Amino acid sequence: DTIEVVAPEWKKIAPMVAMDQGPKRVAFHPPCSLQHGMKIRGEVEEILRAIGHEVVPVADAHLCCGSAGTYSILQPEISSQLKRNKLAALEADRPNVIATANIGCMTHLASGTSRPVLHWIELLDERMIGGTPAGRR
Repeated sequence: DTIEVVAPEWKKIAPMVAMDQGPKRVAFHPPCSLQHGMKIRGEVEEILRAIGHEVVPVADAHLCCGSAGTYSILQPEISSQLKRNKLAALEADRPNVIATANIGCMTHLASGTSRPVLHWIELLDERMIGGTPAGRR
């Protein structure tokens, strides 16, 4: 996962971050692959805070969004209900953006909301000196 590269290099990366943009309210969805499979928890949120964003609390953050590889294809009704539940939790504090660390989760969640759903690395990229504003690629 991307965080496995960024976290150990953070001291080198941090000076390249421009803090001249206002913070965004970010709801972070930790994908199952990250939190359950790789046992990585809290590191992405820590980076998002370090680059000046407000990470809003999300109820039941440990629960799946319903994407889960082929699960969304093989179990569409259950997958849709999990997505609705996850989006309700992610949107409860009215974030500006929803971030995650998994392309499957990104596309699944984005199909159910009008809020931007981005990979967290896009939020880091837009803060990098010379980076591209998220959503303008």
